[in-house]
Formats: sequence, structure tokens, C-alpha cells
Amino acid sequence: MQYFRWAFVFTAIGLVGAFWLGWLFSGTLAGGLSFLLIGSVLAVLEISLSFDNAIVNANKLKEMTPVWQHRFLTWGIIIAVFGMRIIFPLLIVVVAAHIGPWQALKLAALNPAEYASIIGEAHLSIAAFGGAFLMMVGLKYFFDEGKDVHWIATLERTMSKFSSVQGIELAIVLAVVMVFASVMPEAEVATFLYAAVAGLLTFLLVEVLGHLLDASQQVIGSAARGGLGAFLYLEVLDASFSFDGVIGAFALTQNLFLIAIGLGIGAMYVRSMTIMLVERNTLAEFRYLEHGAFWSILILSGIMFCQTLWHIPEVVTGLLGAGFIGLALLSSIRYRRNGGASGEDA
Repeated sequence: MQYFRWAFVFTAIGLVGAFWLGWLFSGTLAGGLSFLLIGSVLAVLEISLSFDNAIVNANKLKEMTPVWQHRFLTWGIIIAVFGMRIIFPLLIVVVAAHIGPWQALKLAALNPAEYASIIGEAHLSIAAFGGAFLMMVGLKYFFDEGKDVHWIATLERTMSKFSSVQGIELAIVLAVVMVFASVMPEAEVATFLYAAVAGLLTFLLVEVLGHLLDASQQVIGSAARGGLGAFLYLEVLDASFSFDGVIGAFALTQNLFLIAIGLGIGAMYVRSMTIMLVERNTLAEFRYLEHGAFWSILILSGIMFCQTLWHIPEVVTGLLGAGFIGLALLSSIRYRRNGGASGEDA
């Protein structure tokens, strides 16, 4: 429980803030309690959607120097909480409504219904971008020649076998994009394709930038080697994970400040889980946990693509992701009980 100490403190402060915000907006006890309840639900929603994020973060943090680990767990989390949960929704409104940041902030405070409507109109672009980016993240993990541990054995071995085919992950994502574009209303195709290609380019640029920053000590020096590129990768990855939570939050409330409180609480638990996974080396103890997280990422990417055509409740996303991670955890426990001698792969 020591890992969650600051998360508990932030939860207490956040829930008090949510109650005060409800009292401020409604002037009634019922309004304050309503905001308190919604803030709690948002926090649980963010935790359920982001557990796989914590596992992936922990896996990447193992490769980083202690200095960059500390920077991500401090500055990186601050960027995640305030950048994605407050600034990102504001930027959507700034771009979509062609207004300034201050006007967007006033719109969120004084006319939350219109603010939520503008956010909703941007959902297609956000889902296409996030779906393409996360699908590349998931496929890159499984299409890896060096991957010698397999959970869903037949499928993962096959994917690993075809990893020598250059650009296969990109081809798969482009094929998925083309399928969805072919059944999408014609008026939305251009927006969808533009956002999906932007997601692919962002992934590729982060990969290239990471290699340039981390490849040689001559470029950036030994202190930052293995750190800055991974830091940028994790920030973009966290942003992609946050898309569904931020958009889904508007189904519960249109109040930007309450959304920031609820999702911010959830983000603190993700940070605590990440630290625990790194320091206790939990990923090494539970052999298939990481596999479950990356299958969860692929499912999330597929759901985000499907959301460009249909509404899929966030609870479905959370349950599917948690289900795969839970099954991976059970498989890991069974492997340990068997001593790793038999039944290695599911």
C-alpha cells in the first residue's frame, strides 16, 4: 500500500474539490454530492481503462536510466494529468471553434453544453488517430523476431515468424484503415483518413526520433542515452491511451473541471501502479502479464476504429481490457505453480 500513499492523498483532495465544485455550480448539497459521485466514477473509469497503460509504462521504464525514470514519474505524470486531461480538450475546442485558449476556457466554464458538443464533433478524428497509433504499438510488440515467450502460443509464434517481413505492421494498419474507410459515409472519409495517417506518422516519427536520441552517446551524451526518446514515446502513448477516457468522460458530465479532477485521480493510481511494477519487478514474476497488456492495446485500437462508426460504451472497453490482463495474470500464476517446466504457453 505504500506505493499508493500519494494516490490516496490526491484522491481525498480531488473528491473534496469535486464536492466543492458541485456546491459552487449548484449551490445545493445534492449538487455537491452529485459531483462527488461523478468524480468517483470517472476515477474508477480511468483506472480500469489505464491498467494496461501502467504495464506498458513499466516495461519501457526498465530500459530508461534512473534519471529519466524519475523525470517521467514526475514531469511526465504532470504532463499526462494536466496536458491530456485539461489542455488537450481545450485545444480541441480552440482548433474546432477557431477561438483562443482563454475563450475556450470561458466556454467550458460558462457554456459546458456547447463545449461538450464541440468535443463530440471531434470524436471521429480522435478515434481514428488513437486507433492507428495504438494498433501500431500493439503489432510492433508481437511482430518481433527476438520475442521468445508466447502466451497465445499459436498466434503469437506465427506473428513472430512473419516479423522479418519489413513493414508488415504498417501494412496491417493501412488495410484496417481502408476497410473502415470503405464502409464509412463519404462525407467523413477524408477526415477519417487524414487522422488515421496522422496517427501512423506520429508513431513512426516518435520511433525515428527515439532512435536518433537514444542510439549514440555522441549525439546526446551518456546521461540522456536511453532516456529522452523513451520519455517522448511514453508521453505520446499515454496521450493515445487517454483519448477514450477523455471523450467517454463527457458522457457522464460536461464540466471540464470535474472531468480533470476525476481523470486526474485515476492518472495518479496509474503512476503508483507503474512504480510498483518497476520496483517490485512484477513483470518478471508474472510471465504473461505484459502479453495481456499488449493484447488489450490491440483490442482498444480496434474499438477506437469501431467507434468511428458506432457508439461503444466505455465499460465494454474497460471490461475487455481488464479481462485479457486478468487471464494473462492467471496464466502467469499457473506457469509459476508448474515450475515453468510444462504448459509454458497458453
